[in-house]
Amino acid sequence: MNSPLSSATQDFANPICKYTEPWPTPAATWTAGETVKIQFNHNAVSHSGGHAEFSISYDGGKTFVVIEQVLRYAFVGSKPAAATNEVSVFDYDVTLPANLPSSDNAIFAWSWCNASGNREFYMNCADVAIKGTSTSITGKNITIVNYPGYPTVAEFNMNYEE
Repeated sequence: MNSPLSSATQDFANPICKYTEPWPTPAATWTAGETVKIQFNHNAVSHSGGHAEFSISYDGGKTFVVIEQVLRYAFVGSKPAAATNEVSVFDYDVTLPANLPSSDNAIFAWSWCNASGNREFYMNCADVAIKGTSTSITGKNITIVNYPGYPTVAEFNMNYEE
């Protein structure tokens, strides 16, 4: 993904997952409890970090449960000395909860709100199959910001601890 789904300062909004129909086959098959490596292209920009979430949906993308958060320093790893677009973290190891239910039609999502620049919201989704033993999962709902109908998060570049 090279562009935001939406911006609080521009008049556009794509669907949350950029598509509304499931793919014919899952992009991956994962097992509850395993660790998966999520990799990002090396042509990415960091917008001085920000908040990222990795989430899963079992209802076609209507709701998502967060399975891991990276607060403040997504893509930069630690507080940068100054505003930057340089990326120093290109992949994340995400441990799937051991209590994920089985499904051939789950949606895994990555979402991000940038620390500096236009108030934008990025998200990318993949259809995945999950091998698990639970019947349901609950948890924190995905955070959607800087998207029409949702709150706008102010630029927090260099004010990471507030």
